[in-house]
Amino acid sequence: MSRYWSDIVHRLTPYVPGEQPALAHPVKLNTNENPYPPSPRVLAAIREELGPAGESLRRYPDPTAQKLRETVAAYHAIRADQVFAGNGSDEVLALTFQALLKHDKPLLFPDITYSFYPTYARLFDVEYQTIPLDDAFAINVDDYAVANSGILFPNPNAPTGRPLPLADIERLLQKNPDSAVVIDEAYVDFGAQSAVTLIDRYPNLLVVQTVSKSRSLAGMRVGFAFGNVELIDALNRVKDSFNSYPLDRLAQVAACAAYEDDEWFRDTCAKVIASRERLAAGLTELGFDVVPSAANLLFARHNGHDAATLLSRLREREIIVRHFNAPRIDQHLRISVGTDAECDVLLDALRAILNA
Repeated sequence: MSRYWSDIVHRLTPYVPGEQPALAHPVKLNTNENPYPPSPRVLAAIREELGPAGESLRRYPDPTAQKLRETVAAYHAIRADQVFAGNGSDEVLALTFQALLKHDKPLLFPDITYSFYPTYARLFDVEYQTIPLDDAFAINVDDYAVANSGILFPNPNAPTGRPLPLADIERLLQKNPDSAVVIDEAYVDFGAQSAVTLIDRYPNLLVVQTVSKSRSLAGMRVGFAFGNVELIDALNRVKDSFNSYPLDRLAQVAACAAYEDDEWFRDTCAKVIASRERLAAGLTELGFDVVPSAANLLFARHNGHDAATLLSRLREREIIVRHFNAPRIDQHLRISVGTDAECDVLLDALRAILNA
């Protein structure tokens, strides 16, 4: 039936999302989900929005997500017209590719990074060039001093978890005043510095965030872009030419409530950070090389054991981690940070596998 496909479909290599395993009692450490639930205020807000009969669901949601944008803008001490809201940061990034990153010079992003970037580039016919990370998997902003029409990378980077200091991001912005610089901050709340503080000084900066990780709302699909009004207007023009009602009612009120409970958010992040450091120490003790991380994940390899084999042995114990069969990283495992109990199960299993 592929004879009915558009030509571009034949040329696509789709992104492969992390597995959602159909196992009885998995220790699921493969998709960087938060191991803790969202704020109780989120559930209360959803119940209030639904009402006793779900009456509100027959009405379209606010197409501008005005209250949500105002809430998030107040949190970051910026204006609502500097905020764009979409269906998760993936949709926000897709709209960014169309609105800001398709020009006559290549888009630059790291060779080891979020694997959706090359997928979007192919889908939207955006020319791109990858810039190698150094041997320690760090981004060197001086390597981006080549002709480009846009620069994109996560901070912290994924799947490595390595953060880039804010001073380096500012230096990159200063060196590329004619290019859009997009910083994908999906993991920023676990230990990196956000570039949102720079958007008033650099009109070419767009910062993308999500509620999926640090605010435990991966199931609600809410993401944001922060930037100069002209950049936000470009995203809105593409959005309103494609899907003018992107965020449903429940997602909007849930995300508002999550931002309003700052104490819950900070406590959750602190617990994840503490577990990450504890897990990193445990992996190091077992002989793993662990990349320094400021995300809710660890990127690690064991010089004496094949990563794909470890992946398989862990799965036999219903412990799911992520492996990328890609150049430079095919001997690494990406491990989401779970609760301390889940991390202990992982460490005990690895200890048994390595000893065997």
